Amino acid sequence: MVRTMLKTALLGATLLVAGAAAGTAMADTLADVKKAGVFTVATEMQFPPFDFLENNEYRGVDKDLFDEVAKELGVKAKYMDLPWTSVLPGLEAKKFDLVIAPVTITKERMKRYSFTVPISEATAALMKRADDKTINKPEDIAGKKVGGGKGTSQLAQVKEFGQTLPTPPDVREYVDSNQSYADLAAGRVDASVNSLPNLNFAAAQRKETFAVVLPPFGKPSYFSWVGRPSDDDKSLIEAVNAALVKIQKDGRMAAIQKKWFGVSQELPTTVPEPQL
Repeated sequence: MVRTMLKTALLGATLLVAGAAAGTAMADTLADVKKAGVFTVATEMQFPPFDFLENNEYRGVDKDLFDEVAKELGVKAKYMDLPWTSVLPGLEAKKFDLVIAPVTITKERMKRYSFTVPISEATAALMKRADDKTINKPEDIAGKKVGGGKGTSQLAQVKEFGQTLPTPPDVREYVDSNQSYADLAAGRVDASVNSLPNLNFAAAQRKETFAVVLPPFGKPSYFSWVGRPSDDDKSLIEAVNAALVKIQKDGRMAAIQKKWFGVSQELPTTVPEPQL
């Protein structure tokens, strides 16, 4: 009788442990988001036209686009503003659910993160002062001072491009692109590097100050949002992708692009193999 009772107790304990383990294995970030009714995302609000503050209000491509994604998922969006250097580490530390700062898809990053389908073209280009007659093509930055955002793909690309020139440029790193633009306007650097959409927006806002250098020097590339590559987050990324593809097909994405870029873009509906 005692032995039977012990066996029953042990079996019950085993089932409890197995149940707990199964619960852990079935952890699902999407389910947690839907249960809470809040999808928490992070970006750096210093990257116009994708993310910026205007009169203390968050605006930009990512805000408009993610508002639509949140509607598709039936949840509210919660936005966090962090320095760019804290965004990806914060994702890994699970301080939020997704990074909507536009991140260039690269081979190295794909080893560490899970990317959504593209939200914009991201080819690297250069911007100069409007009255500068010495820079007319990308190769003209040889020996000149070029500024860009620290830790960005565009900065890495201009460094690589610079090594192909007779005299490499003096590449300077900034906390964010706006500081690089300020130094460009003040004459402390000769050019700024960023994605073509970013530079087109900046130049359009200050036509008397800036001009984009064409053609872009970078390899064709795309911006995407970034999630964790774990099984727990797989369904979340799939849901975001499905929403983005729907938004692209029904014309909402094109409307957002025209609002901020002045033109719409043809984007892949799957994650492309990166050239970078």
